[in-house]
Amino acid sequence: MTAKDEAIGRYADLMTLPPALQAPTYRQMDRLYATRAIRRGAHVHPLPEGRPVDARHFDIDGFMARNRTAGLLVLKDGHVVLERYAMGNDAATKWLSFSVAKSLTSTLVGAAVKDGHIASLDDPVVRYVPALRGSAYDEVTVKQVLQMSSGLAWNEDYLDADSDRRQLMRAQLTGEKGAVLAFMAQRPRVAPAGTRFNYSTGETCLVGEILASAIRRPISDYLSQKIWAPFGMEADAYWQLDAVDGQEFTGSGVNATLRDFGRFGLFVLGGGVAGGQQVLPDGWVADATRVDASSHLAPGTLPGFEPMGYGYQWWTFPTGAKALPGLDGGLFAALGIFGQQIYIHPKERLVVAIHSTWPAPIHPPSLVETDALLGTLTAELRT
Repeated sequence: MTAKDEAIGRYADLMTLPPALQAPTYRQMDRLYATRAIRRGAHVHPLPEGRPVDARHFDIDGFMARNRTAGLLVLKDGHVVLERYAMGNDAATKWLSFSVAKSLTSTLVGAAVKDGHIASLDDPVVRYVPALRGSAYDEVTVKQVLQMSSGLAWNEDYLDADSDRRQLMRAQLTGEKGAVLAFMAQRPRVAPAGTRFNYSTGETCLVGEILASAIRRPISDYLSQKIWAPFGMEADAYWQLDAVDGQEFTGSGVNATLRDFGRFGLFVLGGGVAGGQQVLPDGWVADATRVDASSHLAPGTLPGFEPMGYGYQWWTFPTGAKALPGLDGGLFAALGIFGQQIYIHPKERLVVAIHSTWPAPIHPPSLVETDALLGTLTAELRT
């Protein structure tokens, strides 16, 4: 049986798929919605073999089974020290990012700032998205949207059929251009802009609206031009669109191989250089992942997301005395529901990419076990 013969679920049921349908659906999302290709270039960034981790010592098979992991890649100093697949996946499988796409989107905002397409993160959102004039976004800046701190109401509950997140899915399912933006324009204000964190996939859709307006080309093409091709991704990827020939759904929907998600982590770890060119502004990665104990985004201060904090669509982790065991040194991550993860540990020159089919959108036992594995792997690779 070929992949295209596998039974898959419906997009409308993506949050509640039975376990047997998760893996085949996640690797064939192009059967469920319109997409646009993210083209690779002429060369491939090498991932040479490093000193391998003893998978038996860390019970990697047990970890993958318990956490329904479909792919695990660990890169130390750009070398592969652990790479495992399960659930029918292999190195060529293109897998759904869920919200890992948010971190790709924010990184493209950095490229747009570097290119002069976005003048300042302090610009008002409506400068780039005039359709939002007269809405509660009138007083919101680009940076505040990047930090999910607009102050507008949003319920991200993935399992509540009446939540804003599920209503956003229904707006997508209409296949009408502009339906997502129209939905976001109706959100009411509940707090002053820049004072309260509220995780919102809809907010990242607005980041996409800002980006598309600024660069004046398809976002997938810009990702290919700035990162995918010059850095040397191994395979074409694709991005979900909000309509046929529409705009990228920037809050989710990138499908790429585990190795290429790992290469994206290496691009960020290296400060944003691709093809010998500086793609991101100086200091962008540090700003995007900054941990400021006095901020309303500081690690440990976000109800329901402890111990993490938030940056420009990146999750941050505590440092110093509050750091997780073995994980001090500026760890940050791109995280998606059901266990899609890219961890970047600058101090340790470590990138870990994970594809999963967790039993729930947010599964605390898997998060805890993943943090523990990261800590022990970090210590092992330090010696």
